[in-house]
Amino acid sequence: MRVLITGAAGRIGTMMRTRLRADGRTLRLLDVTPLSAAEPGEDVELVTGSVTDPEVMASACQDADALIHLGGISRESTWAETLDVNINGTQVVLEAARDAGVPRVVLASSNHAAGFREIAEAGHDGVPADSPPRPDTFYGVSKAAMEALGSLYHSRFGMDVICVRIGSCFDRPPDLRGLSTWLSPDDAARLFEACLTSPSPGYRVIWGVSDNTRRVYSIAEAEALGYRPQDNAEKFADEFAGTPALTGDAARYLGGPFCTAPLGVPN
Repeated sequence: MRVLITGAAGRIGTMMRTRLRADGRTLRLLDVTPLSAAEPGEDVELVTGSVTDPEVMASACQDADALIHLGGISRESTWAETLDVNINGTQVVLEAARDAGVPRVVLASSNHAAGFREIAEAGHDGVPADSPPRPDTFYGVSKAAMEALGSLYHSRFGMDVICVRIGSCFDRPPDLRGLSTWLSPDDAARLFEACLTSPSPGYRVIWGVSDNTRRVYSIAEAEALGYRPQDNAEKFADEFAGTPALTGDAARYLGGPFCTAPLGVPN
């Protein structure tokens, strides 16, 4: 099995390079930044190029059995840059996958696609993963567009497309809000593995979070694909003792302080 991973030199891509290794699996790693050479025994293929380049993507998709699209701008940026890389780039990726006959695509969406959904919407298991988009930033808009493109390519061409609304994937929660949004690297690998192996998922939108004590996101939809999270951000809670709680809109909405941050200002 050959899995193409875009954005492989980024934070999540780097963490997945080792965690998604498996017998009989070749990882084809693509990024605009040159990648480190293969380690002994590592079955990887390295591609340098941009997700916005149709020729690069057409070549990278050849003979791929699945694609995990992590490439793009992972922060708030100008509208022009966000449009070019995150929205146009996603369409280039999906079109190349369609043309090459890649049957399954996993798209790295974000909680910011639904950042203006209220935390109060959370039911017993949390805010449903397929809640309609309510983006909180230009970045969030690009992820909502990504989900829409994924839906289109599934409906038009029958591709399996899973959109993962990632919370915050770091080695440890970055802040107090992260005790709710954290996706551990190991759970991220478990989630992507479920996305790759679940039989005939069709089109799905799921949250990408660990089973955190404070989570407000439903993981039922991801569990339906076979995801079994094993980590909980609560073990880091003491690190944030004394940190002031969020207030106002930052406490009201899923996007937290991103809901009031300046639009289009790179961070």
